[in-house]
Amino acid sequence: MVLHSNVIGEGKPFVILHGFLGMGDNWKTLGMKFSQQGYEVHLVDQRNHGRSFHDEAFNYEILVEDLKHYFVVNQIEDAIVLGHSMGGKTAMLFACENPELVSRLIVADISPRYYPIHHDAILEGLSSLDFNTIASRSKADQHLANYVSDMGTRQFLLKNLYWVEKGRLALRINLPVLKQEVAEVGESLPVSSKFEKPTLFLRGDKSEYIGAQDEKLIQMHFPKSKIDTVSNAGHWLHAENPKAFFDFVLDFIS
Repeated sequence: MVLHSNVIGEGKPFVILHGFLGMGDNWKTLGMKFSQQGYEVHLVDQRNHGRSFHDEAFNYEILVEDLKHYFVVNQIEDAIVLGHSMGGKTAMLFACENPELVSRLIVADISPRYYPIHHDAILEGLSSLDFNTIASRSKADQHLANYVSDMGTRQFLLKNLYWVEKGRLALRINLPVLKQEVAEVGESLPVSSKFEKPTLFLRGDKSEYIGAQDEKLIQMHFPKSKIDTVSNAGHWLHAENPKAFFDFVLDFIS
């Protein structure tokens, strides 16, 4: 099976991978801007997310296999690859295992290290949505607020809602599998993994995902890397300060 994607523009391939519980559509606005600079932008939905297929298996090795298959089917041979959070982990491992397919790598607010599970409240809240009684986005938001206080995070999560039929909502994500395999999301990059082409790590100045303690590890895996900081932004740095994020990336790939 081939991952679902939205392809925008023409030019050098530029593949973008969303984070956990996200989808390619989260990147549509930035994707349009990159396409206007002469890139063929691929907004990819990873398995069990967005409009891509659902499957019981879920780990980074399999996500990388999915992406490799996507490259083969779409005849992509030399791409810029950008990944955020979980997508950043997929992008890192993909680049390390397939360096001939990646010209430049951009990793948004994630390090190669292990991260403990920290999505419990979000997953519990999503699991508790009863679409037999919840028939509007506003009702879903009200219910989810009992578990997730931040409105921006709830808006991000509720983009997964869609109408199965008139008057009946559902979630696009494969929630049972993502709950069961959530520990996989925090897994570290294998110790021997290395990518020796230009790599940009971007972190939000209000985020703790990439700290000073990560810099040596990043350099070990990505010797031609640099780290830049996006101001006035947390973990969702591309949404919180899209202009600065865009400028950093464009400067790096131009």
